[in-house]
Amino acid sequence: MAGYFELVDAPDGMYRIALRDGNGDILAMTTTFPTKQAAVRGISTVREIAGTALIKDRSHGQWSPSLERQVHRRHLHHTPAWRTHELRKAMSA
Repeated sequence: MAGYFELVDAPDGMYRIALRDGNGDILAMTTTFPTKQAAVRGISTVREIAGTALIKDRSHGQWSPSLERQVHRRHLHHTPAWRTHELRKAMSA
């Protein structure tokens, strides 16, 4: 179930990027960008950061090693949608 980026209008003629999951629910919303071109560059930056970003817990709860393992395990077992598509294509060939 692949998610997607959505360019949306922001106040004052600016733009925002919404990151949506496969059901269309918003996972994240960016700050504003002055142009569509800047917003598209922002998408590239988000893609680059999200693939390798560390987790910094600044919440009031305490981060535990078990949470770290859960995050790591989910990352290891996640197959990106583009990869799933490639695998299906290769198997049907």
